[in-house]
Amino acid sequence: MEKPQLNIKPAERISRVEEYYFSRKLKQVAEMNARGLDVINLGIGNPDLPPSEKTLDVLHEESKKNGANGYQPYIGIPEFRKAYSEWYKKWYAVDLDPNKEIQPLLGSKEGIMHITLAFVNPGDKVLVPNPGYPTYSAVSKLAQAEVINFNLTEDSNWEPDFEELEKMDLEGVKLMWVNYPNMPTGKDSSPELFRKLVDFGKKHNIVIINDNPYSFILNDKPLSILETEGARDICIELNSMSKSHNMPGWRIGVACANPEFIEWILRVKSNVDSGMYKPLQHAAAEALSNSDEWHKANNKIYKERRSKAEDLMTLLGCTFDKSQTGLFLWGRIPDKYDSVEDFTEDILQNARVFITPGMIFGSNGNRYIRISLCANENTYDKAIKRIKENITL
Repeated sequence: MEKPQLNIKPAERISRVEEYYFSRKLKQVAEMNARGLDVINLGIGNPDLPPSEKTLDVLHEESKKNGANGYQPYIGIPEFRKAYSEWYKKWYAVDLDPNKEIQPLLGSKEGIMHITLAFVNPGDKVLVPNPGYPTYSAVSKLAQAEVINFNLTEDSNWEPDFEELEKMDLEGVKLMWVNYPNMPTGKDSSPELFRKLVDFGKKHNIVIINDNPYSFILNDKPLSILETEGARDICIELNSMSKSHNMPGWRIGVACANPEFIEWILRVKSNVDSGMYKPLQHAAAEALSNSDEWHKANNKIYKERRSKAEDLMTLLGCTFDKSQTGLFLWGRIPDKYDSVEDFTEDILQNARVFITPGMIFGSNGNRYIRISLCANENTYDKAIKRIKENITL
């Protein structure tokens, strides 16, 4: 029987984006591992350390209770919202109303979509950092918005050039995505930078979203943009437990903003999912009460790994700023290499070590690489040995 000729096409918006880089690359790594090549993955920020023991105990106990497996409120359970409110007060000195100014999320990545759909119409403009997290651009494109890149460069200390921004055509810009402490560059946040961002947003009626999952990693003074006077009028902050509490697969995040912004975000979210598993929320509330000592112990391990990552960067001839914070090390490749992707692909194919090329974060990352701190010290030693034996530097 002859098959019918069909003419089925995807939505036009799909043509605006590609499959996420790490989705494609990790499939390649998996295929190499299936052939017995044993690739060392220093590319993705996937915390390998466990949550606190009390967090796991609460998850276990709560999962056995009656009613644990039912649908949950879209706004999250009161205990979780209250715990996040207390956490913001303790660490950032920010008072948030747990009933009106905190919206739990299934990971902060979904919040990028919810916020974009809540604020942006097709044809509106969105300011996205270059380099920056690729999801900011991808989600904007899926929402049929126009992506306007603003530069972050080493010369500007990886901060926005506000003089350059003021010269841009800002008509129709609805949102500005920022991410401090910054990924991929490791640039720390500062009260002065947050003050400039809040003033810029108010001047141009642009909502500023600070994506803030890295403030507890190798950072002595966690900051929130919401500490800035007047920030709540124009800012949203995303936070996540993936990195700060070693819970990436749990998919637990939060959006913090004024009640009106939260209500708009909830209109989108409540039509997308059916709430977060209740035991996860109770366990997350417990994790938010982790002691200072727990965070210090976590960072002690990251500090040791960071030293190994610096050794690897130095071996590769890369230069880097030692004041970086966060879960990665960002370094500039030597001028003798024509292409960062060729550089990292050579390392992957010949030394079987996967390192992220900076070009995936935007054109301003074309001369940089990023090394993850999500591997034990022996893994870095092994990677260094392989590169020394297999790569001509």
